[in-house]
Amino acid sequence: MARIPTRSNDWGFPRWREYGAAREATTVRLCDRHGCNEPGNCPAPKSPNSPDRWYFCTTHAGEYNRGWNYFEGLSAEEAAAREANETRAAEGLAEAKHYGWAGPGDGSRSRDEMRALAVLELDPDAAFDEVRTAWRRMAKANHPDVRPGDADAAGRFQAVQAAYEVLRAAEDARTWKPA
Repeated sequence: MARIPTRSNDWGFPRWREYGAAREATTVRLCDRHGCNEPGNCPAPKSPNSPDRWYFCTTHAGEYNRGWNYFEGLSAEEAAAREANETRAAEGLAEAKHYGWAGPGDGSRSRDEMRALAVLELDPDAAFDEVRTAWRRMAKANHPDVRPGDADAAGRFQAVQAAYEVLRAAEDARTWKPA
């Protein structure tokens, strides 16, 4: 007859498993949509002012919320009054005005990166794919083989190359992960 262990094997130090790991099966709530077998992690009210909830997967939660109208049943004047009242109440959550002095961007780019984006004629929040596209377009237009003898085009080509190198190095540093 097999002996059933009565003691966990992760007692003492060092622990053999991470905290929260257990041998017992975890219960997973399934999506309440008929026929869906995905986990239902997104609660949605069954009716207004009711504590009862449906639990949908992300796909069916999006479907449930697609036709939802916050101002349904209100006249245009009531909807405008409610919107003005809620906007006024949320002004304390708005970004403080003194943080806006630094200019555009979300603060994740350095001054050199911002200058490089200006050389490539891009917005401060441009993705790296947009940077690569703009670099290729401007490099092709100003390449010395395309415009031989044009000193202005050669200078623009060098500036575009330097801007791309700055942005590529920053992107590599942002996405680098140790092995």
